[in-house]
Amino acid sequence: MEKKFTKPENESGKLNTTVKQSQTNPHNKGKSHHRRKRKTVSEPEWDISQFEVEAVPDKTRFHDLGLADVIMHAIQDLGFEYCSPIQAQILPQTLKGNDAIGKAQTGTGKTAAFLITLIQDLLDHTPEERFLFEPRALIIAPTRELVMQIANDARDLCRYAGLHTVTMVGGLEYGKQKQQMEHQLVDIVVATPGRLIDFMTRKDLSLEVIETLVLDEADRMLDMGFIPQVKRIVRATPRVEHRQTQLFSATFNQDVLNLASQWTYEPVNVEVEPEQVATDTVEQKVYMVSNDDKFKLLVNILHTPEVERVIIFANRRDQTQRLFDRIRKTDIKVGILSGEITQNKRSRTLEDFKTGKIKALVATDVVGRGIHIDGITHVVNYNLPDNPDDYVHRIGRTGRAGSCGIAITLACEYESFELPAIEDLLGTKLKCELPPEALLK
Repeated sequence: MEKKFTKPENESGKLNTTVKQSQTNPHNKGKSHHRRKRKTVSEPEWDISQFEVEAVPDKTRFHDLGLADVIMHAIQDLGFEYCSPIQAQILPQTLKGNDAIGKAQTGTGKTAAFLITLIQDLLDHTPEERFLFEPRALIIAPTRELVMQIANDARDLCRYAGLHTVTMVGGLEYGKQKQQMEHQLVDIVVATPGRLIDFMTRKDLSLEVIETLVLDEADRMLDMGFIPQVKRIVRATPRVEHRQTQLFSATFNQDVLNLASQWTYEPVNVEVEPEQVATDTVEQKVYMVSNDDKFKLLVNILHTPEVERVIIFANRRDQTQRLFDRIRKTDIKVGILSGEITQNKRSRTLEDFKTGKIKALVATDVVGRGIHIDGITHVVNYNLPDNPDDYVHRIGRTGRAGSCGIAITLACEYESFELPAIEDLLGTKLKCELPPEALLK
C-alpha cells in the first residue's frame, strides 16, 4: 500500500506554514518565518556489511524490513538484532504507511516499533522547504517521565539520521523549551497534552504539517482526564487521511476503541501480550499484615542488607506524601515522585536514585510507569493497586536487564480482596504468608 498522506495545501497550492513570528529577530516582524536549512550530517564510514545477523526461522531481523542504513547503524549500536513480536507484526504494515492500533504493554518493544516507522518515513519524504516551529512528527504520552524516556529512545535511533527531537512537558521552564526550536528545525516533538496545548495557545507551534501522529498509552490518558486536550491537539493536525496515526494502549475499553476509530484510517490491529505477564526474574511475595503494622514492616524491610535500591508504590498522591514524610524521619535516604512534584525536582530525584544518593523512592502509578532504571533490587506495594494491570507495571520496575528482583506486597485486611483479580491476570496463585517475625520487631 502506498503512503496515503499528502501535504495539506492552501488556496495558492503552497504548504500551510504560517506560524508565530520568530522572537529571535525583531526586524522580521510581519514577515513570514525564516527558512532554515538542515545542518548537514557527515555520513559515518559504515555500511550494512558491518552488521551481520544470522537468519533464523520464525524470527524477523531488522535487516528484513528495508530500513535506511542510518537507522540500521543505530540499531546495531543499541544491540538489537531480531524484532520483538509486536515489532515483527506491526513494522511491515506501518512501514507501508498503514495506520495502526496496538494493544501492548511496557516491555513489548512498542516504542521502538513506532519510532522506527516514524524515522524511516521522515527520511523517505523530505520536503523542499521547512520552517521553524513546524514539527513533522508528534508523539503524545500521558506523563513527563514517559515523554523523556521516548525522547531518549528517539535520539538514540536518530543519532545518525540528522533529525532533531524536542520534548514539551509541564513543570519545566516554558522559555527554555521554546528555545529548542528557535534556531534549529524540529522534526519530532514528544509532549504531554497540557504543555503542548500551552504552545498551541500561544501560537508558538504549528501542527499543520504533521505527517505522523503517535498516541501512546491511550488508556492512561483517558484515566487521567486528558482526552479533551488530546482531541483539540488531533484537530490541529492534518485530516486523518493526510497523516499516519499509530495508537497504543495497554487495555482496550469501549472509550479507547471509540477514540481509535475516530483518529485512525483503515488501521491494522495488532495485539501482543508480553511472553509472560510477570517475568521469571521477579520473585513475588505477599505478606499478610495488619494496617497498623504496615509501616513498621516496611521500615524493617528497607533496613535489610539485600535491599539496595527500592521503589515503594502507593495508590494516591496523599498516601505517597504521608509515606514519604514518615520514612524521611527515619535514617533512610528517600525521595518522592508524584504528579504534584515539579519536573526539576523529579529529575533531580531520579538522578539521585540512579547514582545511589537515595535508596528508596515513593511513587504513584502514573509516575512509576515512566521509570526505566536498571539495578532496582526491590519493589514494595505499600497499597495493593485498584487495577491489576498496575500491579504488573509496578513489579516490572525490578528484575530488568537479566537481573533478578523481588516484589513484596503488603496486604492488609482491607485490601486482600484485590488479590483474586491480580491472580487472574497473572494466571497463577500468589503465595500469601505472614511476614517473618524479625521484620515485625
